[in-house]
Amino acid sequence: MEKQFWNNRYSENETVYGKEPNIFFKNFINAHKPGRILLPAEGEGRNAIYAASKGWQVDAFDFSETAKEKTLERAALKKVSINYETMNIEDFQPVKQYEVVALIYVHLPEAIRKVFHQKVYQSLVPGGYLVLEAFSKEQIKNTSGGPKDLSLLYDAPTICNDFQFLHMLSCGQKEIILDEGSFHRGKADVLQMIGQKL
Repeated sequence: MEKQFWNNRYSENETVYGKEPNIFFKNFINAHKPGRILLPAEGEGRNAIYAASKGWQVDAFDFSETAKEKTLERAALKKVSINYETMNIEDFQPVKQYEVVALIYVHLPEAIRKVFHQKVYQSLVPGGYLVLEAFSKEQIKNTSGGPKDLSLLYDAPTICNDFQFLHMLSCGQKEIILDEGSFHRGKADVLQMIGQKL
């Protein structure tokens, strides 16, 4: 049901979250030398394509076949290469390691989230970075996007606890103005985090 919902949404809109990368993600990429990066639940590939254009080796996945097709079409137009798989979050296994894993608006139920976040931690090389931006629980009162289920929204203590073995370089909630396509637009309350595996 959920997978079909997203396939339909990606099919019915030219872009869901725009073609430009997430600003928080873009700023991180611009400040670090390229390496291997993993982008789970990557949707239409705006962040993957940007990272690849900056010389990163990009692995990405999403459960939507439509999202994968649109990403690879745009990547070909941009003349960049991305390894993009169709896969559910629950099926992800940490068989490769990365300098960076970026979780950009990856909202999950608690039981799935905790297991997946442990796998993300295992996927980082020593010295590797986790980059996360997601809607905080305060987003429930806004109309700029995100889940309408409070249990799927995040707060800093919970996410920092999920990644308690990372050295937190920054972790905080803030209010921003989103301009990411028609489904992420307006005042938003978000959680932004950068952690490093020591």
